Amino acid sequence: MIDLHSHILHGVDDGAASLADSVEIARAAVADGITAIAATPHVRDDWPTDPSVMEERVAELRSELEERRVPLDLLTGAEIALDWLTRLGEDELRRFGLAGNPRYVLVETPYYGWPSALPDGLFALREAGFTPVLAHPERNLEVQAHPERLLGLVDGGVLIQVTAASVDGRIGKRPRECARRLLEGRLVHMIASDAHHAAVREVGLRTATQAVGGGALARWLTYDVPAAVVADEPIPQRPAPERRRGGWLGKLFEV
Repeated sequence: MIDLHSHILHGVDDGAASLADSVEIARAAVADGITAIAATPHVRDDWPTDPSVMEERVAELRSELEERRVPLDLLTGAEIALDWLTRLGEDELRRFGLAGNPRYVLVETPYYGWPSALPDGLFALREAGFTPVLAHPERNLEVQAHPERLLGLVDGGVLIQVTAASVDGRIGKRPRECARRLLEGRLVHMIASDAHHAAVREVGLRTATQAVGGGALARWLTYDVPAAVVADEPIPQRPAPERRRGGWLGKLFEV
């Protein structure tokens, strides 16, 4: 599996506090079956990460993982707040490109409200040649009430990334229900951990793949699409529904 959202870099935001914490997150990711992880520190008012700091910390952690023989490919990136999209120059946005791909930008969904600047900002990225990836919209109260808000964004070329802990219910009923509805509506392209801590339950994607019933869809969400982003290849077509048993999304595979 490939995880394209984590706060594995130490001392830059509310994720890993030390290099040792970063290594523990990496080990937990490997234990869960993750082979590559994107370091996506916050870029917002409370944590205004500079691209040079992100790049330096990634290089430092890569060296540490190699020395400790932790078999995890560490990729660059950032999780950029909506109001920072216009503050950053094109070069900075490309240096923050998701998984080291300068054509993709991970954008943080606000937890409250649905500002008109959100779709405008995402479409502005599209016009500038970027593919926006919208992080954890299922945790936004407005999206929970009106998941159809994402239809126009997806039709306009925005990719949607949901959090594993939402899909498998670890962070509550409302995010889980919203994630389910988005998945049923074929509005989700990736599942990521958004890991801040070292416990496998915080890092892992495996329980989320089990929640969606495994199979081709789980692989598409946790490997095929992320791998296409990493390799700068076309996003593969969503697999046809399968008939499956088990998992709270079992009905998804029967429609």
